[in-house]
Amino acid sequence: MSDEEEDYMSDAFLSKIQDVKPGVDMVRRAKEAIKKEEKRKEKNIQNRQKSYKEQEKESREAALQSSISNQNKGFALLQKMGYKAGQGLGKAGAGRVDPIPLNIKADRGGIGLEELKKRKAEEELHHYRQKVRAKQQNEAKSLEDFRSRVRTEREERKIEGDLTRSQRSCEQLDNQKGITVPREPWYWPKVEADNEEDSDEEEEEEEEIIELNSFDKLQILTSYLRGVHFYCLWCGTPYNDEDDLTSNCPGDTAADHE
Repeated sequence: MSDEEEDYMSDAFLSKIQDVKPGVDMVRRAKEAIKKEEKRKEKNIQNRQKSYKEQEKESREAALQSSISNQNKGFALLQKMGYKAGQGLGKAGAGRVDPIPLNIKADRGGIGLEELKKRKAEEELHHYRQKVRAKQQNEAKSLEDFRSRVRTEREERKIEGDLTRSQRSCEQLDNQKGITVPREPWYWPKVEADNEEDSDEEEEEEEEIIELNSFDKLQILTSYLRGVHFYCLWCGTPYNDEDDLTSNCPGDTAADHE
């Protein structure tokens, strides 16, 4: 290797190369660009001429921040009448201390328009709440009516089931005692007639009998079972005598056995 050619593997050549990490220079340039942009924006804001509204707002706020000077004619008249700075208005000094606040109207609406809008909004809100309350009450009433109707239907089905059970028990116990005809036709389960003549006769007989509902029939039939056969429908067992029934049976209704 000649002396004019540099040795790329020598320490002298490697020491001349700057140690630059990948990506460091790019991040530095990005930060510098952001700083330059921020400075440019600040300079533009400073050099920008303020609008008339902005100048008016600044001067108004500056005036409101400062108290009234003695050179003000109105303030001078108050001082001649005995008023002192920081004192309330009136002879006793119980009046307003601070000046009346200044409310700037920026829109072109008439005086009192905001109050009208506010009143209308409150009325609409009040009507809306009334509608919601009425709807909730109607829903609650409908739900309660539905629950009551379901409860009534369930109780009616239970009474019909207890009546059917008591009729079967009555027929069985009557047969055991040799009774071939029920005391009342509805004491035993209803048997369909073999022909139309029998059906017509039964319908005529039923028209003559006072119509009883299922609850009344159940009460009458359970009383008959307890009094004649010493049998409790809800206990499901016959007792030896009336004393045995009274002593061991909780009562003569389904509620007594719950």
